[in-house]
Amino acid sequence: MDFATLIDGPSALIVGGGTLLATVLRSGWRDCRITLAKLAQLGRRHFDLERTQAELAQQVQEIHRDGLLRAVPHHSGDAEFDEVADRLIARRSVPALLAAHRAHRTRRLAESERAVRTLAQAAELAPVFGLAGTLVSLSQLSATGLAQDGITGAIAMAVTTTLYGLLAANLLLAPLARMVERAAQAEESERQQLIDWLATQVGPACDELRAAGRGRAA
Repeated sequence: MDFATLIDGPSALIVGGGTLLATVLRSGWRDCRITLAKLAQLGRRHFDLERTQAELAQQVQEIHRDGLLRAVPHHSGDAEFDEVADRLIARRSVPALLAAHRAHRTRRLAESERAVRTLAQAAELAPVFGLAGTLVSLSQLSATGLAQDGITGAIAMAVTTTLYGLLAANLLLAPLARMVERAAQAEESERQQLIDWLATQVGPACDELRAAGRGRAA
């Protein structure tokens, strides 16, 4: 099989350009920017569980040693857990750090869902523009008459655009959507594991401080 015959610039332009333009028009620039950011994160570790846990472990040790009142927030560079540390020290409450985690989790999941939805829409549109390319190529038959070269070229372009649309949808865009979804799920699992560990570690200190406050009030 000669794979060189499957390379066709106009077909790629119709399918690729049409899919891109239609996706931008459907999803909007904001969702497309989010999608590009999520795709750029694939293949590299966006959240470092070990490093963040090591930083928080120092925070926990200080709380156990000096108490919550004298503890100083430790920042790891991760926006969520930096806010969690600030909330924990400022409010001395496990519900406060859990609320911060939920807010960040909701935002991250919303962005991931937008990226997955955008890629899914692109996967739906690619075969449509493959069909559009087929119609464009077949429309050239009237201009070329019944010449053998014209018929062969039109049919070849029709087949190629259809193939490009199917390949783009099923071997590129849909798999990318699933990869973004799996990456988001894996990150959320690690973050939940870390927040559960932190709540377990600092929960007793928060309870003791709250009990002491009630004792003084009594």
